Amino acid sequence: MQTHRTMANHSFEMLANSKDFLSIVLNNINSCVLLLDRHLQLQAFNNAIRTIFPHNSSEDIHYMRCGEAIGCAYQIEEAKDCGKTSKCSTCELRLAGMESYLNNTEILREHIVRPFFNQNKEREMKTLQFSTRGFHFLHERYIIMIIEDISAFQKNSTATA
Repeated sequence: MQTHRTMANHSFEMLANSKDFLSIVLNNINSCVLLLDRHLQLQAFNNAIRTIFPHNSSEDIHYMRCGEAIGCAYQIEEAKDCGKTSKCSTCELRLAGMESYLNNTEILREHIVRPFFNQNKEREMKTLQFSTRGFHFLHERYIIMIIEDISAFQKNSTATA
């Protein structure tokens, strides 16, 4: 019986050498998982980015800045790079990412309501919940950003209130 209990209590560390397993797990998470560098450029992402932010669903989005990859309406409408629009200095996603990178701060379950473009090139408001955390890997610092689209949940909770 002790063996069974020990086996059940293993963490994901036992699977750390299985790239295939970790890839399958990440791509089956409903939340958008983004790995960003110090310039907030996308280094890696899971499949959820294509469903939550379908604006660039047919494009290669590696190395795009965060706002460009997720279809930020301000970046598209102003035709400026992510980080250079009139709204970037107050963007909660950008500020949280930079805070985590620079100060090794963990940002948990913050909310943002912003316009994004969808796959039909139409502007739509989304309510997002996000978390960020900085970390080191192979002598580099990165930011992991996890984003959930809670727009439908927000609409349902305001309709019943």
